[in-house]
Amino acid sequence: MCGRQKTYVIGDIHGTAKALAQCLQRAGFDYARDRLILLGDVCDRYPDARQCIDEMLKIKECDLVLGNHDLWVLAWSERGEIPEMWLRQGGAQTIASYGGGPMPRAHIDFLKRGRLWLERGDQLFVHAGFNPELPLSSQSVEDFVWNRGLFMAAWEKQAAGQDCRFGPYKDIFIGHTPSSRYESLQPLHACNIWNLDTGAGWSGKLTIMDVDSKQYWQSDVVTELYGAQRDMLER
Repeated sequence: MCGRQKTYVIGDIHGTAKALAQCLQRAGFDYARDRLILLGDVCDRYPDARQCIDEMLKIKECDLVLGNHDLWVLAWSERGEIPEMWLRQGGAQTIASYGGGPMPRAHIDFLKRGRLWLERGDQLFVHAGFNPELPLSSQSVEDFVWNRGLFMAAWEKQAAGQDCRFGPYKDIFIGHTPSSRYESLQPLHACNIWNLDTGAGWSGKLTIMDVDSKQYWQSDVVTELYGAQRDMLER
């Protein structure tokens, strides 16, 4: 008899297919039964963007929350846009993973199905942050994919010993801000926010978490997995 469905969330993958495989295996993720929520930035920096999306397409229930890198990849795949900032931030590695392009239609459609935020009961999933004083529907794309202010505010309030809760949610899951900025390679928990970007796009680890139990599993350090292929781009 099949077990119950579990829901997992995973931090910024950034083209690290080797780390992705380790996380899914170590978590015991069931491709046919379980649900996976991606916190954005599937592509760029490391060389396996294509392999990462190939793997996502094997999962029966996989939801993408769009990150800034995903929007860059969509702009390239649909309109041929190649801004210099994207190339410096790892876009060249994504283009190379597709042999210079074009992306397969199934990969473009996967990205286009992505949402700026996702709600699951009293849990919210978003790439970077949002303004808790405004309805989600009235906020800009930039708020969702770029703004680090939400987690910074949570970290400061918790450090000051203040009670804090942002929005009406029990849990808010985000990525975008590497935990290495806080001298850690583990997920960061401040107020009702869980930050799962543990630096897979740099020299950290990739993290997957059971959203109900909060148990998590991590890959090896990505620089050990990729060796000389490590991307040294500036953020």
